[in-house]
Amino acid sequence: MSIQRQLFVFDFDWSLADQDTDRYTFEVLAPDLRRHMKTAKLDTQWTDLVAQSLQKIHARGITREQIEHTLVNLPFHPGMIRGVSKIKAEGKTTFLCLSNANSVFIKTILKAKGLENLFDEIITNPAEWDDSGLLKLRRRVDPNGPQHTCKVGCSPNMCKGPLSSLFPCKINTHSPSPFPGEELEAYLAKHGPFDRVVYTGDGSNDFCPILRLRPQDVVACRSYRGLQTRINEEGEKEGLKAEIRYWAGAWEAEEIYGTLSI
Repeated sequence: MSIQRQLFVFDFDWSLADQDTDRYTFEVLAPDLRRHMKTAKLDTQWTDLVAQSLQKIHARGITREQIEHTLVNLPFHPGMIRGVSKIKAEGKTTFLCLSNANSVFIKTILKAKGLENLFDEIITNPAEWDDSGLLKLRRRVDPNGPQHTCKVGCSPNMCKGPLSSLFPCKINTHSPSPFPGEELEAYLAKHGPFDRVVYTGDGSNDFCPILRLRPQDVVACRSYRGLQTRINEEGEKEGLKAEIRYWAGAWEAEEIYGTLSI
């Protein structure tokens, strides 16, 4: 089929970026807290745990500038930058980010890599600096409000799959839908149709949105991580239709994107 309109959807951690932004930040600035987070995550929702840990490093005197310096130096493969920049320059592909990171981490890294204009929309957890230099983070889906109804295994703060994102804002950290936090399907309904959707992800929570894809769509799945495991174990049973292409290093993702020019 002829491809005239294309949507590229990206997870951020270990997908666009070559690290996990939350974990890397604490590994660099407070390794003892990073160690604590490995066990505390069993009892505390991850976004809440990151927010608590940000408060702790602030109390220790770690500054906004130190956090930003850490993010700017987070590993980000040149092949990924080349690959997405080429597709973006063609002008026929819309870019959407669906991430469980946060708006400050993502925007800081994208700006440092010259990719601040890559995404048409970013859907993630909201964060902002206060006057004291504390990075205040909260869940995209307020734990005290209506919750998403996903049964596929998404985390409480956000479901990447169906029914959401009704505001066409650049950084969408709000949940205006009656089904808050459920993302991809309503984005497609509002901004589509697209002749092809290309989804790049690595984690188990990327399994839900790729179930919404069609036979002509492509999943660029990072190898040896949670998404590959779920595809192998549940893909056939759950009716996964999209073509799966695997990559381990970002230079291989660049090769995949090179075949998807329009």
